[in-house]
Amino acid sequence: MTDQSSFSLLEQTASMINRSKTPVVCGHIMPDGDCISSVLSLSIGLWKLGIQAVPTIDWPIPSEFEGFPCVHNISDFSRDVSQTDLLICVDSSTKDRLGRFETLIDKGLPSVVIDHHTTNTMFGELNWVAPEYSSTAQMILRLLKFMKVDYDEELALVNYLGIATDTGFFRYSTVDETVFSDAAELVRMGADPAFVARQVLERNRVEFLYLKRDAINNLELHQSGLVAVSYLRNDSFVKYGIREDEFSGFVNELRAIDTVEVAIFASEDDKGNAHFSLRSKTSFDVSKVAQDFGGGGHKNAAGFTHTCSEGFCNALEELLQVIRKQLQSEHS
Repeated sequence: MTDQSSFSLLEQTASMINRSKTPVVCGHIMPDGDCISSVLSLSIGLWKLGIQAVPTIDWPIPSEFEGFPCVHNISDFSRDVSQTDLLICVDSSTKDRLGRFETLIDKGLPSVVIDHHTTNTMFGELNWVAPEYSSTAQMILRLLKFMKVDYDEELALVNYLGIATDTGFFRYSTVDETVFSDAAELVRMGADPAFVARQVLERNRVEFLYLKRDAINNLELHQSGLVAVSYLRNDSFVKYGIREDEFSGFVNELRAIDTVEVAIFASEDDKGNAHFSLRSKTSFDVSKVAQDFGGGGHKNAAGFTHTCSEGFCNALEELLQVIRKQLQSEHS
């Protein structure tokens, strides 16, 4: 998988990190399993090498990840990072996805980006961006092995989390033999696949079912069933005591409808921002659509944020129009 150019970037990334003493390892806002896994795996690995890394995410950690090792070590922007000498940005395609840590980039702090999104804007001083990998966690495995980090059960488990979740538990088109090989190696080193599945998939409160009921009530099918759309306004999240970012997986259930090629789920947070999640099954590239709205992602999984609550429905309709035109073009 690693060609000569990407191997050179891996070497450069390792060299830049090895020269640092107090790096900050930063993930993206609204963190998913790959983000949390990459932040923690890299930080734990660097601790093993005697490097005082600080794992950071400028966002609350979703409850399903609270049972994983070292999650309590993740700091938000309130921590003093004035002494850091390197910002390591993982799983983030644009610098605004870093939340308030974006200011460290703007201040000129040396930075390295480790990411697998095709829409990455190359905002770091050094950018190791490799879309051929299924997940950033898979890249972290390559990096830590190159840096000769000794894996134990804790590190193997945390690293496995990102590969498992970002491949939809090995269901997505990004899965190839290297994914299974890397996952098997992490299991041999102590990762527990059953624990990961239980923590991520089987810890929902009953309120999630009530919230899902509301989302199903808002479900609409368009383009003869090719497009599925649903949304939730903030009052629904308040009613059931669930954070908006904790309900991110529903878009995958929309994609699972047999006729659907493109799925859209929009959710409004407590600040009036609308987060749009896009999924597709086969040839439709939702990352291109997301880029048109200031977002990004992968061919079959992407998203963006719309910041005007009054235009929530207008933004949804505008998005639908763009997708209709692209579908019509593909099927003409």
